[in-house]
Amino acid sequence: MLIFRKASDITHYLLQLREKGSVSGFVPTMGALHTGHISLIDKAQASCDLVICSIFVNPTQFNDPEDFKKYPVTIEQDIYMLEKAGCDVLFLPSVTEMYPEATGQHTQVHYDIGYLESVLEGAYRPGHFQGVCTIVHKLLDIIQPDKLFMGQKDYQQCMVIKKLLVLINSPARLIVSETLREPNGLAMSSRNQRLSEEERKLAAGIFETLQYIGTHVQPGPLGPLLLHAEQMLKEKKLDPDYMVVANADTLEVLDVWDGVTGIVALAAAYMGKVRLIDNLTLPRNFA
Repeated sequence: MLIFRKASDITHYLLQLREKGSVSGFVPTMGALHTGHISLIDKAQASCDLVICSIFVNPTQFNDPEDFKKYPVTIEQDIYMLEKAGCDVLFLPSVTEMYPEATGQHTQVHYDIGYLESVLEGAYRPGHFQGVCTIVHKLLDIIQPDKLFMGQKDYQQCMVIKKLLVLINSPARLIVSETLREPNGLAMSSRNQRLSEEERKLAAGIFETLQYIGTHVQPGPLGPLLLHAEQMLKEKKLDPDYMVVANADTLEVLDVWDGVTGIVALAAAYMGKVRLIDNLTLPRNFA
């Protein structure tokens, strides 16, 4: 596996390969890799000649400075996992490499991602998606991949990136893969490293609650079901930011369901000081 730290070096290398007709797949990460990330590498390998991964803990998408400071960094282990998985190229830039114009804490560019910026993660993490768009735009300019691989756990983020690709007229094709889970159902996440063994067990209550919604959702008002779901989270010592059902295509939060519209249940909750998110698509049709 080749490792590049300078944008100019990796851009030059990848340009030579593109001229030879290589199809490239790109997996952007913030490191602290787990099986979910490696599954994206595997997915890219299945349809691409060249697989590129990036590791960069992006400061502009953290609205909480303490969260940024505590984000797990495991570079040596990450490199080992990527080499073992057969990743071809790793881009490992510094903050000054990605943000030479500033300290990395602010951006002047504004991306018009509409409603997605003001709801759910956008509402609870102001500025988060502008930071995500900024770094993904920079990475796409550097890597110029044919395919971009991301996981469904970050459902709203995937929708934001899909919008971004249109805004910047990127030819990259977004491929979203199913969320990988721990044996108890907890969605795999780098943040899980900050949980104790007991907290990991309790945190599985997020997925259990989403499954409960999937089993019990019916056409009509959703309020009573969602109130019960929030109570289920609290019984597992989870402190919810939100538990909603939304239109799966637009992410419009629904108070009433017609039984036909494709929907997704989304949750964000704290286990202690660690904020976790998860979702479950509910393709039921009562028509």
